[in-house]
Amino acid sequence: MVDAEGIEFLVGAEKTLTDVLTVAEVEPLLRAAVTAGAQRALVVAGAQVLWQWPARDSEVAPPYGTQRAAQPLWLEGEEVGEVRIEAATAEGIMAAMAQMAAAALNGTINANLKRMLTTEIHTQVVSLSYEELLAANRELSASESRYRELSENLEERVRERGVELERAWARLLRQEKMAAVGQLAAGMAHEINNPLGFILSNLNTLQKYVGRFVDMLEFFHHRVGTCLSADLQEAVRHKWRELRLDYVTEDVGELLPQCISGAERVKQIIADLRAFAHIDVAPGATVDIAQSLARTLAVMEPEIPPDARVSAQLDGLPQLRGDGALLCQAFMNLIRNATQARPEGLEMHIQGKVDADGVRLMFRDNGPGVAEELRSRIFEPFFTTREVGAGVGLGLTLVHDAARAFGGHVEVAAAPGGGAEFALYLAAAEDAHG
Repeated sequence: MVDAEGIEFLVGAEKTLTDVLTVAEVEPLLRAAVTAGAQRALVVAGAQVLWQWPARDSEVAPPYGTQRAAQPLWLEGEEVGEVRIEAATAEGIMAAMAQMAAAALNGTINANLKRMLTTEIHTQVVSLSYEELLAANRELSASESRYRELSENLEERVRERGVELERAWARLLRQEKMAAVGQLAAGMAHEINNPLGFILSNLNTLQKYVGRFVDMLEFFHHRVGTCLSADLQEAVRHKWRELRLDYVTEDVGELLPQCISGAERVKQIIADLRAFAHIDVAPGATVDIAQSLARTLAVMEPEIPPDARVSAQLDGLPQLRGDGALLCQAFMNLIRNATQARPEGLEMHIQGKVDADGVRLMFRDNGPGVAEELRSRIFEPFFTTREVGAGVGLGLTLVHDAARAFGGHVEVAAAPGGGAEFALYLAAAEDAHG
């Protein structure tokens, strides 16, 4: 570390020639003068020789008759010394002066050239550095672009994973629902079918027995009663009227058939529920489209409005291979969606056509339809246009998953004349025929 006393302040200090000139700058000029014919060339300041050529330890007096030429040297406006040329003749001095001037110019040229080269090199280095900086900046920009693209791709993948998770959750909910329906159907079939069988059997037997009792009662009334005394006959007729046996014998013939019909209806509901849940169907079995729709309509009969008209044209369609319960669920959600969209005056037509890739099922209704801006989202899990609490938004998601499970897809469009049209594209079983 340098203290204040060791610092030399040059501003305002008196300068000498040795402060502003160096040996490397002066001696080439002095040497050029001697080379041109001068005996000696030197730079002096007062009585002191600062530089001379040929170099000597001290100033030596020139030979007698030597010609001398001198020019002053100025520093900050003051004469501080002189450059002196000594030669045998005046011509020698002139030649020496010319040589010194040429050497000075050549030195200036070289110095300027070096400065120019240095400037050019510096400029080139700066340019190269700038180009390298630009290249590095371009690489950084490209890297940033790649990172941004990777980030966007990652966000898209995260979104897709989120949709897949939502769909997986929806499928799990559907599977749990189907499992619950299957368990309920199996439990109902087990708990109801056996007692129902007894009831039906006993009702049919009771119908036969009641018929015999009625026949016997009629026989007694019309045949045996005439053999009694007049008082007993009157008592029998009075009791007959009191018990309204004419009405009872007529009504009992209708009550038992109605009971049997109701029991048969319960039996059919249980069978439809089992068929809808496909409890007794082996995995991988073929699926009949018309039969699946009929089962679905049978199960949904209580919730379809009485004034709704649902028609179907499904003749000549090939068999499908897949989960029949899943297809019934898809049909149920499409029909339920239409009944909820138009609770009154619903008209729905279901039509099937054979395409090159399989089967196309169109579900057309006369409801309000689906807004165009919503058509790309209605198959997303938990998306619903209904009020909070009125639906969880999984019905059409299940339709979408069912179509994919059968090797196809589902589309929605505006139905001709208004309403909505859902098109299910399903792959037919390779070895099945309609």
